[in-house]
Amino acid sequence: MIHVIATLSTAPGRRQEVLDAFAELTPKVHAEKGCIEYGAAVDEPTGHPAQRLVGDDRFMVVEKWESPEALEAHHSAPHMVAFRDSVGDALTGVELLVLSPA
Repeated sequence: MIHVIATLSTAPGRRQEVLDAFAELTPKVHAEKGCIEYGAAVDEPTGHPAQRLVGDDRFMVVEKWESPEALEAHHSAPHMVAFRDSVGDALTGVELLVLSPA
């Protein structure tokens, strides 16, 4: 199993637009072979001194996959290509952390 933490950056003021498209995408990803967990998350400010906020124009995707191969297949799945096309320039960047359980 692998863990993936993705940070998606959006054009200013367009996060909700991308989140709406992401909500339509999510059930398709859940149906993919090897998907264990996949969901978007936004800041929940707590005031904790160690907390770092993601910000208004970014959100995180928390994922678990059975294998690196399942993750690779996910990236090229037709619904992922369609998602990227649908959000166009509203999505300005993606950063991934791919981790193994310690």
